[in-house]
Amino acid sequence: MWPLALVLVLLNCHIVASVSIINTLPGFSGNLPFKLETGYVGVGDLDDVQLFYYFIESERSPKEDPLLLWLSGGPGCSGFSGLVYEIGPIMFNYANSSGNKPTFLLNPYSWTKVANIIFLDQPVGTGFSYAKSWQGYETGDISSAAHTYEFLRKWLKDHSQFLKNPLYIGGDSYSGITVPIVVQEVSNGNEVGHEPPLNLKGYVLGNPFTGPTYDLNSRIKFAHRMALISDTLYESTKINCKGEYVQVDPSNAPCVENLQEVTECTQNIFYDQILEPKCSTTSPNPKIFKWDQNFDGENFLDVLHHPTKPQCRIYNSLFSNIWANDKTVQNALHVQEGTIKGWERCNDSLSSNYANDVSTCIDYHRNLTKKNLRALVYSGDHDMVVPYVGTQEWIKSLNLSDDYQWRPWFVNGEVAGLVATLNFS
Repeated sequence: MWPLALVLVLLNCHIVASVSIINTLPGFSGNLPFKLETGYVGVGDLDDVQLFYYFIESERSPKEDPLLLWLSGGPGCSGFSGLVYEIGPIMFNYANSSGNKPTFLLNPYSWTKVANIIFLDQPVGTGFSYAKSWQGYETGDISSAAHTYEFLRKWLKDHSQFLKNPLYIGGDSYSGITVPIVVQEVSNGNEVGHEPPLNLKGYVLGNPFTGPTYDLNSRIKFAHRMALISDTLYESTKINCKGEYVQVDPSNAPCVENLQEVTECTQNIFYDQILEPKCSTTSPNPKIFKWDQNFDGENFLDVLHHPTKPQCRIYNSLFSNIWANDKTVQNALHVQEGTIKGWERCNDSLSSNYANDVSTCIDYHRNLTKKNLRALVYSGDHDMVVPYVGTQEWIKSLNLSDDYQWRPWFVNGEVAGLVATLNFS
């Protein structure tokens, strides 16, 4: 019992390490029209890991609206990425940004219109999060989820006014692995009486990576559906590879040959959004290229805005690298000086210390269907990194219902997608 008692004492003694209310931001004109808070929460042994977060109160009713903890993918992509490129209240003003001074616009579609959101830099080594010792940087799916759960408990203990708000945990891309683990941690903690009890109501996943069996194998089917490969090549590949396109037997020559043909057909496709151009690998996309602090951002931005050049979505990450590495910005966010060498939207160097110790999270989803929770899974239909067809297949494997009907959902009177509701048994 002594080790358990020690853990409980530590949890009761440590809360949020630092909290700062941010009223203005470099690049945004005037005072922020929403409440922004930043800070660090210590987790792990002796709070060795310091997780940085951005918290934005709901613009509608903070006391009643849901609380959403948002985890960006990667692993190693900053919560700031979700804030400015996805669901937060501000976004970069690409048309009117120049040189090394990116500017912001308000996002009229921000989820903070209806929810309180914590954007968390996780795992350790992501964004502005850091560890006090080199051992603290050794992490993986399981330990990162445990740190996130500890973060959430400590944050809510310090922000007790949000304890009664409906709690949802969300994320996209690789966070499709970690979000279900965190949700399971929260559920288990509530069941054994961890304090404070968390008002968990469900989870949200966007184009979530779930495991290679469904996600990677489904790329062939997706390529065929989108007319990227021919009927003949698809049927031949399906027969020769027996539906397995990831763990391929190298002695199966017909399968290997078919997959080489598929690669030739799709190698110039931008997997993130197949309708957009595939840009040079010398782009400032952190997944491909380590940002050079000495790079002449002004000249590069001039190239980006040249009217004869195609605009590439992945180049937009340049703005966040310039902005977040500015010392004035870091001071405004109350980043602790000297804790990181340089900020990257997605830190690829984590891979050397990160353990991908959960190959698939299907069992977590299956177990969570037995809880009284809601789940929203959404997919963009032009994403070939995590194709929607694979997501549909793993959802069907949960046997939630024998039959369900897709129906359209509308935005401004136009069909924006299809939705189906499945009931847990």
